[in-house]
Amino acid sequence: MNWESIISALVAILVMASLPLALLRRKKTGARRKEELFQRLGEIGAKASLMEPGDAREKIGPSRASGQRSEGIIQLEEGNIDSINIISASGQHGINYFLDYLVKSPNLTQRRTLKKTWLFRKRSSLFWGRVVDARWKGDKSLAQSLNFDYRLKDRLLKPDAGLPGIRLFPEPGQGYARIRTPYALPTTATLETLDIIARHARSW
Repeated sequence: MNWESIISALVAILVMASLPLALLRRKKTGARRKEELFQRLGEIGAKASLMEPGDAREKIGPSRASGQRSEGIIQLEEGNIDSINIISASGQHGINYFLDYLVKSPNLTQRRTLKKTWLFRKRSSLFWGRVVDARWKGDKSLAQSLNFDYRLKDRLLKPDAGLPGIRLFPEPGQGYARIRTPYALPTTATLETLDIIARHARSW
């Protein structure tokens, strides 16, 4: 056996040994993210409850083929957002976390051709300029509805608006729309803005 084969074998053994540890760490971190989000929702006055593992909504969105999985569901009692699905996604640079704000959308059917919709922010300069415009692109009818909501646009143009990388996904098979954001603990203003977006998504 040459040195190259020995090194390859050692690398394979190290990878196999570290996989269970990585999965355990992901499980613990996912549970912590769910708990801290639930606590924050209570702090900002949102009525929420933790759902038991195995809730059917855990299957809305995450794809195991792409290394995504649900870390749990938090039910919201008021507003246009039904619940929040905490998503972990493993990739070559580690594990990233997202929040899928789930919105019941009874008009969604598989007979319609629907597209992902996302928020595009234009800045006054290439890197660090202030946001001067916020436009939605993607599904024609949903983007038009969101773009004509000037109250929403005013909120998105504020310096403290947050909500980077918002994307909306139709899930006609489940009768839901998903509003995906990177994982971040919401403020009252953030949740209010997301609720306005969810109102549009309900009639998608």
